[in-house]
Amino acid sequence: MLEILELIRTGEGRDGDIELLEELANKVRDGAMCGLGQTAPNPVLTTLRYFRNEYEDHIYNHKCTAKSCKALISYHITDKCVGCTLCARQCPVDAISGSVKNQHTIDPAKCIKCGKCMENCRFGAIEKQ
Repeated sequence: MLEILELIRTGEGRDGDIELLEELANKVRDGAMCGLGQTAPNPVLTTLRYFRNEYEDHIYNHKCTAKSCKALISYHITDKCVGCTLCARQCPVDAISGSVKNQHTIDPAKCIKCGKCMENCRFGAIEKQ
């Protein structure tokens, strides 16, 4: 179950993973001989019941609706950017480029999705997508 959840979280889930995850969770619950084993799959079953659309977004659209899975998010600088360079100075991998008083850009190939840029932007010019 953990392997399937990790694949889904990283955007590598495949068609049929949700059904397989559900089947495994039910088998663990039904086959366990103790109360702990019987309740262990409950978080997975509950999220499948109430948030199935988010699992489907991860698998079919490679998007994280909650914007919490690093592999499926990206950061973008909007036209609110005034070119103060604070975001670029805070970026630990130099993924942000631009000159003073001009809108900056983030190189998605370099970005490690740490969020430092968004945390430090005083103008709300950085969005998580």
